[in-house]
Amino acid sequence: MEASKDISRLIEIMAALRTPVTGCPWDLEQNFATIKPYTIEEAYEVADAIERNDMDDLREELGDLLLQVVFHARMAEEAGEFSFGDVVEAITKKMIRRHPHVFPPLGPRSDADTPDAVKTQWDDIKMAEKRERAERRARRGITEDFKQGYLGAVHRAQPALTEALKLQHRAAKVGFDWSEAEPILDKIEEEVGELREALRGGRREKVADELGDLIFALVNIGRHVKADPEEALRGTNTKFRRRFRYIETELEKSSQTLEAATLERMEELWQAAKAIERQIG
Repeated sequence: MEASKDISRLIEIMAALRTPVTGCPWDLEQNFATIKPYTIEEAYEVADAIERNDMDDLREELGDLLLQVVFHARMAEEAGEFSFGDVVEAITKKMIRRHPHVFPPLGPRSDADTPDAVKTQWDDIKMAEKRERAERRARRGITEDFKQGYLGAVHRAQPALTEALKLQHRAAKVGFDWSEAEPILDKIEEEVGELREALRGGRREKVADELGDLIFALVNIGRHVKADPEEALRGTNTKFRRRFRYIETELEKSSQTLEAATLERMEELWQAAKAIERQIG
């Protein structure tokens, strides 16, 4: 079997991998739950390639992510649920429906001719779709309490930082929000105090609860100052990697290992790395 730019070839390959007896033993034993972590990982690798502006990697990672979609669709088809074609049909139908200003249904195009108007229209259509989906779920006997109410529009199936940010955005639309950033700093200090108290109490569950409250407050101030918390944290992660690598390389120059180095020596090198960064810019 040869490579091809035609999506049907990828679908054929996945079908072959999942064919009993002649297929791949590893692929055959997978299910939706076991593949899920790989799907999430591939999405993050796409984001990483974008962040590094590596178009060669991006092409590869998008292919890996597409494979995940084909994999899930193949397993669903085997279970008699839906096929890859159904997935494509569903998303094309959704995109046409959500862009009446580009693909008018019956009658004239909508008057959503600015980005803000398009966003408002998108949200309205999306809400209508969610109501329809909820009705379908109810007819199938599927009920999920977290999907109810005003905040039910915010999906749980996303990174916790992103979910927190979207919950706050959603609540802010009806006025449940701080008027400015400064009072949020007071709230953060309050949450730090409660975390200190929980640490003194020594109850693990309480510590986790207060830590969550503190992170939620930090997300809130990020939202107010237009700093996406996920991106901010990724930037800090990159900075941590860079500084820690400096410690490692400096220790190697003197034939030392990370394991043998004292905390004081590592902190000294950490501060040196910071000083270099300040000089650079």
